[in-house]
Amino acid sequence: MKIAISAVGPNLDDMVDPRFGRCGFFHIIDSESGEHESFMNESASAGGGAGISSAQTIIDKGVTVVLTGNCGPNAFQVFSAAGIQMIVGVNGNVREAIEQFKTGALKPVSSPNVADHFGSGAGSGGGMGRGGGMGRFRR
Repeated sequence: MKIAISAVGPNLDDMVDPRFGRCGFFHIIDSESGEHESFMNESASAGGGAGISSAQTIIDKGVTVVLTGNCGPNAFQVFSAAGIQMIVGVNGNVREAIEQFKTGALKPVSSPNVADHFGSGAGSGGGMGRGGGMGRFRR
C-alpha cells in the first residue's frame, strides 16, 4: 500500500504540513517494501486549484491513503472519486505519522475538515489602519 504524507521538507524528520494542496513536499511511502520517495509540491504556488492539482499528482503516484493536517473540499472530492482514503488532523514529523498509521491510531474521514482556500494565505485584512488608507483619520 502506498501512503502519501504532506510535509514541510524532504526528510522523514520534517514536520507534517497542515496544508495539503499547498504543502512544500510530499512523501510517498510503500508500506510493504519500505520504499520512500519525497518530492517538491509543484502546485504549492499555483494561483488557484492547488488542492485539485496536488490531489491529481498523488493519484498518479498510485497512492491509496493520504495523511495530512487538513484537506479542503476540492481535493477531498477528487480523492473520494478515486477511492483514496483521507486521514486529517495528522501532526508531528513524517516518521511519527507513518508509525501512527501503522499502529491504527489514525482513522480515515468522510468529509473535508476545512473550507475552500484554507491554506492559500488570502487573509481579509486591508492593512490600512483606522483611517482606511485615505488620510481621513482625525483625533
